[in-house]
Amino acid sequence: MCEAHAYLSRGDQEELIFENVDRVDLQNECIVLENIFGQRKMLKAKIKELALVDHKIILEEVE
Repeated sequence: MCEAHAYLSRGDQEELIFENVDRVDLQNECIVLENIFGQRKMLKAKIKELALVDHKIILEEVE
C-alpha cells in the first residue's frame, strides 16, 4: 500500500491527525487530505516534510 499518515508538528512533537491518506490537495490557504475511504480533512497548514519512505506527511499549522 502507498498511503501515508498525516502528522501535525508542534514543537518537537508530532501528533497523528489523519490515517491512510492517498490524496493531498491545496484549496486557497488550506490543505485538504483525503484517505482511501473518501473521508476528507481540511486544515490551515503548510507541508513541513514529506517522508515518503516512512509514509509520513508532516504539517505545520499556519495562522
